[in-house]
Amino acid sequence: MNAEPQTSESEAPLSTAPPADEMASLKAALEAAVQASAAARDAQLRGAAELDNVRKRAQRDIENAHRFALERFAGELLGVRDSLELAAQSAATADAAALAAGQQATLQLLAAAFEKYSIQRIDPLGATFDPALHEAVAVQESASARPDSVLQVLQSGYQLNGRLLRPARVIVARAPQAPA
Repeated sequence: MNAEPQTSESEAPLSTAPPADEMASLKAALEAAVQASAAARDAQLRGAAELDNVRKRAQRDIENAHRFALERFAGELLGVRDSLELAAQSAATADAAALAAGQQATLQLLAAAFEKYSIQRIDPLGATFDPALHEAVAVQESASARPDSVLQVLQSGYQLNGRLLRPARVIVARAPQAPA
């Protein structure tokens, strides 16, 4: 017995290559994908560059804000300096009342500048001693003040927007000790 596979003439061996129109379609799809990839890459690079520009611009704006804020504060202090210079020039010829009035005017200029820029004075006379805001330079016995209260303010402290610039230097009261 001869067992040879029989093939008919209508059956052709299967071809592994796709037809020409399918090949053209695949090439077009590949070209479109390459173009889309290039466009996405270009958009990503542009986005990264824009983000870098925004970051640099924000940094420059912050630096300018700091610089100009200090400039405005310095401008406010120029009036105080002018007033002090005028007082120093007229010290030899002015009377005490005129000098005192000039000092008051200078203090008012300075207080206005401090208020404008949220610099607050710490004057804790009679308040409970707070080591976060006050610096005790001495402790003194007192029968009239309650213990651990501020008996005397030697130098006012200052805060800027709630942040301590300088603590108030104070004398703190303590209860009198009983005689031995």
